[in-house]
Amino acid sequence: MAILWLIIVGAVGGLIATRVMRFDSTAPATLAIGVLGAILGSFVFSTIAAIASTLASLAGAIIGAALLIWLWKNYAR
Repeated sequence: MAILWLIIVGAVGGLIATRVMRFDSTAPATLAIGVLGAILGSFVFSTIAAIASTLASLAGAIIGAALLIWLWKNYAR
């Protein structure tokens, strides 16, 4: 089912991209451009999301550690 969805989204994406970029191509070429673009885009955005998630985790860890240090300094003595 995911492959069918990738083909549908890729076909629409390829059609839109070829029109926006004013690129003349045949229907099979447009489909191929779209599907390959969908695969590439999925990889790029997944990578960006993973990096953002890691950075958010790091920020959370820093804030959590700073909060613990603040609590220790103010209430543990």
